[in-house]
Amino acid sequence: MFSGIIESMARVVAIEHEQDNVHLTLTCPFVEELSIDQSIAHNGVCLTVVRLSPPEGGRGVPTYTVTAMRETLERSNLGLLQVGDEVNVERSMLMNGRLDGHIVQGHVDQTATCIAVEDQQGSHQYTFQYESTKEMVRHGYFTVDKGSVTVNGVSLTVCRPTSNTFQVCIIPYTFDNTNFHAIKPGSVVNIEFDIIGKYVAHLQTLTAKG
Repeated sequence: MFSGIIESMARVVAIEHEQDNVHLTLTCPFVEELSIDQSIAHNGVCLTVVRLSPPEGGRGVPTYTVTAMRETLERSNLGLLQVGDEVNVERSMLMNGRLDGHIVQGHVDQTATCIAVEDQQGSHQYTFQYESTKEMVRHGYFTVDKGSVTVNGVSLTVCRPTSNTFQVCIIPYTFDNTNFHAIKPGSVVNIEFDIIGKYVAHLQTLTAKG
């Protein structure tokens, strides 16, 4: 479980395809604190560390490797990553820590496309559009005004939602310390809808059937 408060950015240093799986090798500031089997959210996707590699001959940087399977690649933007890309990363939440964002599972629901970015003289406003059907809404895949949504792993507050769009505002710190500074119209991002909304939507479906 995660909070949506990004710790750092990792940089992709290698990509390896193995059948339907993709192995991503990255480096980040806390790589030397990682261990095998540890969970890390990458652009909001929970992935397991499967390999740690120290720098060869004492040169270079230490790296870690995670594996994304077909289901993950189909629901997220991880399959679009290229060597050199920046990825938002967050280690799993400590149970005795503060929940500074909101409850984030690290289970990305789908992707969205940035359709507008507006400089608001101190902050940035982003508009995202996503696929929406009645069936998806019944599963809780929607946004509500002042509700929570996770974009590339970042916990954010929804503004001016429609049936298939929403806006978020990014303060300078978030803009500088996440990959939001690289998002522009046409960029594909990962979104995870609020788990509370999903449970409420499911409960309503069960009640209607009963």
